[in-house]
Amino acid sequence: MCKEKLFAGLLGVLFLLLSGCANRQQTADHAEATTDLPAIRQRGELVALTLYSSTSYFNYRGEPMGFQYELCRQFADSLGVTLKVKVANSPEELIRKLQQGEGDLIAYNLNVTNERKDSILFCGEENLSHQVLVQRAGRNALKDVTEMPGKTIHVKPGRYQQRLENLNNELGGGILIHPVTEDSISEEDLIEQVALGQIDYTICDNEVAKVNRTYYSNLDIRLNVSFVQRSSWAVRKDEPLLAQAANEWFKRNKTSNAYQSSAKRYFEQSKRIAHGSILSVKKGQISRFDSLFRHYARRIDWDWRLLASLAYAESNFDPTVVSWAGARGLMQLMPRTARILGVPPGKEDDPEESIKAAVVYIGRLDKSFASVGDKEERIKFILASYNAGEGHIKDAMALAKKYGADPTCWKNNVEKYLKLKSHERYFNDEVCKNGYFRGEETCRFVKDILQRHRLYKDKIKH
Repeated sequence: MCKEKLFAGLLGVLFLLLSGCANRQQTADHAEATTDLPAIRQRGELVALTLYSSTSYFNYRGEPMGFQYELCRQFADSLGVTLKVKVANSPEELIRKLQQGEGDLIAYNLNVTNERKDSILFCGEENLSHQVLVQRAGRNALKDVTEMPGKTIHVKPGRYQQRLENLNNELGGGILIHPVTEDSISEEDLIEQVALGQIDYTICDNEVAKVNRTYYSNLDIRLNVSFVQRSSWAVRKDEPLLAQAANEWFKRNKTSNAYQSSAKRYFEQSKRIAHGSILSVKKGQISRFDSLFRHYARRIDWDWRLLASLAYAESNFDPTVVSWAGARGLMQLMPRTARILGVPPGKEDDPEESIKAAVVYIGRLDKSFASVGDKEERIKFILASYNAGEGHIKDAMALAKKYGADPTCWKNNVEKYLKLKSHERYFNDEVCKNGYFRGEETCRFVKDILQRHRLYKDKIKH
């Protein structure tokens, strides 16, 4: 009898153990189903985590842009879902947000390390990055790291300076390392200084160098100065199906037209429109569109020559030009903006439609910056917003106010903080809502338009 009871008890325990294992397996299967690819498809949305930068994600003229952003959008389209982007402030925060379930995927080239491989699953395209010497092209360009001793290299503190110091030790010394500690100077500022001949050399990542070469064609970025670092997208360990989908998508699409077009847009296509003078002093005209500028400028109480100067900066008076970002027409309106402003589909290249819509947009910006009381001063804010997008200018105004500058004054105030929006400390500031921006280009844009307007007024009378 005792043996029978004992046997029955053992059977009961065994049953409970088997049931527990089955339940745990069902729980695990359910967890995977609610976090992995099937759940993403079911809710119809892929949540991507990324960082603001010139190569991953940024806002330009009100449109989301960036190489990693475009690839992720294409990937989401392949899954049949929409894309939602969340931005973190650092690689560490990216991983933390992923682990906490705030996103499905890190759409950013995250450096692959053994420590990270223990906690996340790397996937997608394996990117091989390295640091390069940025110098001006020409016969005197260095072709080997052994030529670097005796040269002064300006570099930002941190990993760039550390790599340069290691390289200097490997070569036996002689490299003149000049750390640039000023907070107001970024790695992209140093690249610009090289291009303009203000310094001779700096160091940065190859992708950043490639982007900047599309602004400055005289740069030579061929000399590698570091070992290769592997990086890629990443998902949680409990998302193997999403990782597999990303791996397969990159294999299928790396040679696709969409992928190649995105790569060309960010790393090859010039970001500047070639300009040539069309000013005819003898005829007393600026362009063949002068009558349209005269007519529509009245609607916003602008000098028509200022509107013409803006058009020259945007398109060189070529109504068929299309920018690297997709802006079209004489006044270079982004497609979505053109629709909102009433440009009929297929009429983006029509000069009158483009000018008419641009004037509506300028009128709206004029009201948006009503807090800038002086009209001449407000024009600078409007021009900057036309080039960069209103959000970045409002960010710069907020930064100016926070740091004790005048948010209604452009020169040396809001202008200064717009330039600083290419620095992590500033574009990650809580008062900034639109992230990274290459402000130097916009500041130059405003200055050039106003200088040209003065020239036009001197040469062309009402």
